[in-house]
Amino acid sequence: MTAESPELPLAAAFPDADREQWQRLVEGVLRKSGVTEASGAAAEDALATDLQDGIRIRPLYTAEDGAAAPGHPGFPPFVRAGRPEGTTVAGWDVRQRHVHTDPRRANESVLADLENGVSSVWLTVGDGGVPVSGLEQALQGVYLDLAAVVLDAGADFAAAAEELLRLYTASGAPLGEAAGCLGADPLGLLARTGDDAKLRLQLESAARLAERCTAEAPGLRALAVDALPYHEAGGSAAEELGTSLATGVGYLRQLTGAGLGIDDACRQLEFRYAATADQFLTIAKLRAARRLWARVAEVCGASPAAAAQRQHAVTSTVMMTRRDPWVNMLRTTVAGLSAGVGGAEAVTVLPFDAALGLPDAFARRIARNTQSVLLEESHLSKVIDPAGGSWYVESLTDELARAAWAWFQEIEGAGGQAAALRSGMIAGRLAETWQRRTDDLARRREPITGVSEFPHLAEPPVHREPAPAPIGGGLPRVRRDDAYERLRSRSDAHLATSGARPKVFLAALGPVAAHTARLAFAANLFQAGGIETVQEPGPVDAESVAEAFARSGARTACLCASDAVYGEQAAAVAAALKSAGAVRVHLAGKPGERREEFTAAGVDSFVFAGCDAVEVLSSALDVMEVA
Repeated sequence: MTAESPELPLAAAFPDADREQWQRLVEGVLRKSGVTEASGAAAEDALATDLQDGIRIRPLYTAEDGAAAPGHPGFPPFVRAGRPEGTTVAGWDVRQRHVHTDPRRANESVLADLENGVSSVWLTVGDGGVPVSGLEQALQGVYLDLAAVVLDAGADFAAAAEELLRLYTASGAPLGEAAGCLGADPLGLLARTGDDAKLRLQLESAARLAERCTAEAPGLRALAVDALPYHEAGGSAAEELGTSLATGVGYLRQLTGAGLGIDDACRQLEFRYAATADQFLTIAKLRAARRLWARVAEVCGASPAAAAQRQHAVTSTVMMTRRDPWVNMLRTTVAGLSAGVGGAEAVTVLPFDAALGLPDAFARRIARNTQSVLLEESHLSKVIDPAGGSWYVESLTDELARAAWAWFQEIEGAGGQAAALRSGMIAGRLAETWQRRTDDLARRREPITGVSEFPHLAEPPVHREPAPAPIGGGLPRVRRDDAYERLRSRSDAHLATSGARPKVFLAALGPVAAHTARLAFAANLFQAGGIETVQEPGPVDAESVAEAFARSGARTACLCASDAVYGEQAAAVAAALKSAGAVRVHLAGKPGERREEFTAAGVDSFVFAGCDAVEVLSSALDVMEVA
């Protein structure tokens, strides 16, 4: 372009594209892949992904899919941020959790964290944590006027709160400068324990704490609206949000009934949500939570200044695995990033070994440094609502908010959160959701890296000192790896008693190009159950398979090849394996029209993408253990 030539916008050189053109391109790709012959909108729908709560993720979003305007940061409906500046000034609050029962050890880890990047302390007190009487020792050396303290004291919340307030006074730090949350959560405690014998008294005690904080320590929040019990019981994102709204409304009723104004009542609540490795769903959940609570506050008559939800995001325990726990570092990194992008004011990244027991110093260091990298090196907090304006994120936020509001209305229609917990309505709903997700996990439609996909059987186990048992009796606590953990434990027991893991012989048939894909699939599948895979360096056939099978030391086998090779060799090889003593023969792939032929030759089961992997592996272990 010369100095004399006019400026030409780059877009002018390209024709406008429309959705129909894109759909035609999709049609071509689907035809070549053999997935479907669908056309137009049906072709686009073939690429969609179904989430929980009836939400469907489409492959393409345009301006036509945008939701209602999300407003501005710091203004109702607070979708974009609870404050106009978001977290751009000082970043979000890096909050580490401590679950030691020994006050001395708790103090050591608390001080180490505060000296190395953590800005607030989340301390378990009472049942499952340091005793209330040990709170002073646990916080020895902590500058209470600088570091916020958050308590998780269960039924002991009143005594723990009184002790912390005493420590503030004894330290000489003005109560007016205290920050944190006293952690009173009677409805969350009901969800955890199922015991409502003292619920009325606990609600009254929480209200008194809120009144005292309002009058003496406006930087302290008395109540935590903890949605983690519902997430950890298997609830979906919308169910987590809906129950948090119902809990928050229940507390507003209690606080205003005790004489607090609606604005002061709103300011006494801190909401706690789970952050998962599904980054966009987490971002949308936190944005939707602020929008929903702003609507509740508006209906209750709160001023806009008091309607912004204070959020504490915690990386999910449900997603944490016990096998190959190192992968948890990656999961928590994505979850922490999502929490920051979603606008949480405080973020807790759980140590990667938290599912195994008490985290060690290295794990706590990695957890806090994960946030330091996000804040200091990635500058993630320097942008307000980075996901804002994305048609996908705005649409997902809107759909999630609507689904959550519908669930909230169901709970309110049943008499509110306490009534819905007592009746079993919430437990039943969460159990149904988890059962559907369990099926997805079993069929590996929701893969777990290092567990159901790409397991590493030779990985030395990671051992940690046992952590205090969490309070129970109410809603269950689930983990994504539960079913596979049971399978791996059976393999471990077999190893301990026999000196070797259960084995399966992989019979690769035909040329490399014909068996590689299904050989890799079968190895991945069986190893997910703790079953060691054994194979020959080259392919086998009906004449050589018996000798190769005998050398493997296995009692079961799996055929691996293309459909074409199966048609030529599978029946003969299966028959040879059975003659050689194989107690079970699997075939990797769907049988199609040749099921009867293969079954008659000795194939006992067919394993393929989408099969119930947990059932296949459990059945395989049954045979191997008997053998």
